[in-house]
Amino acid sequence: VSTHKIQIFPVEIRQDSPRPTLLSSLIYSDKMPTALGINGFGRIGRLVMRAALDNPDATVVAVNDPFLNLEYAAYQFKHDSVHGLYHQEVSVADGCMVIGDVKVKFFSERNPEDIPWGEAGADTVCESTGIFTTIEKAGYHLKGGAKRVIISAPSGDAPMFVMGVNNEKYAGESVLSNASCTTNCLAPLAKVIHEEFGILEGLMTTIHAATATQLVVDGPAKGGKDWRGGRSALTNMIPASTGAAKAVGKVLPELNGKLTGMSVRVPTADVSMVDLTVRLVKPATSEQLNAALKKASEGSMKGILGYTELPVVSQDFVHDKRSSIVDATAGICLNEHFHKVISWYDNEWGYSNRLVDLALYCSTKA
Repeated sequence: VSTHKIQIFPVEIRQDSPRPTLLSSLIYSDKMPTALGINGFGRIGRLVMRAALDNPDATVVAVNDPFLNLEYAAYQFKHDSVHGLYHQEVSVADGCMVIGDVKVKFFSERNPEDIPWGEAGADTVCESTGIFTTIEKAGYHLKGGAKRVIISAPSGDAPMFVMGVNNEKYAGESVLSNASCTTNCLAPLAKVIHEEFGILEGLMTTIHAATATQLVVDGPAKGGKDWRGGRSALTNMIPASTGAAKAVGKVLPELNGKLTGMSVRVPTADVSMVDLTVRLVKPATSEQLNAALKKASEGSMKGILGYTELPVVSQDFVHDKRSSIVDATAGICLNEHFHKVISWYDNEWGYSNRLVDLALYCSTKA
């Protein structure tokens, strides 16, 4: 995609392309790429960095993590058990990670106020520690010179934005949330279904891949409250709570109070599946429901919502950039008002790409 002044509306990009999914609402010009800083170099932090560096309209200028030394951070960035080796050379020099010809400054500060984002040239900070998830705490990054902070988790008080769903409501907030990976999968589905047929109420279950919060073998649950969460992630399916469905009511206020849900953690490394059961206002056959979702996937939500009628399984969606891919042949209905919709998502890679897309979108509105 040229970086000269053109409007992208919309474009088809192969899923295996190193370039990101470009959204019709973004306008790219010949200005400098949006510069990101990343606080917390865990699963999402590292994949946000990969997504940003693979995007011609974004870059990463600094990373902060007080629990990694520079050499180990570079090793973890280069090597990934799910997504494979990074496709460029990664080295260390002069206090920086060097990826290809890009130098990324590395800091080890515990206090967000002490991270010199401004000096490093970071416009937007990805807050991916899982710790600083409120406006007040995430806002500490602004004191270091950042212009805005995007929290890579749901927030109790920061406004949440889901690309393709409510991003157009962004009004210049300096601290915002990219919601959760599951909300990014569920919200596009709910939006299309509600606009076409109306949702009276719904229940969601996400069959979710294991994450870093879980334990390899039985042990004390992190935080001590979720006893089931302390059981081995390798050998169990583990029911868990999730606020992802309720969060849809924050990005789509017309659905507030109409959706709730739960999670079942399963022993796979990546890719999750939303099982959404809804009662509709207007009657619809399975064919009509699928047709509406397919139309959205090819039109207004192209690159965010996907659609397939193939006999797919979870591994088919590793490293898929889309937020939500409807599995049309897996859905069922009891009658024309009561439907179950199945949709897949790479809970790591799809989410990380949406965070970069959100950063780019916000930069166009600055």
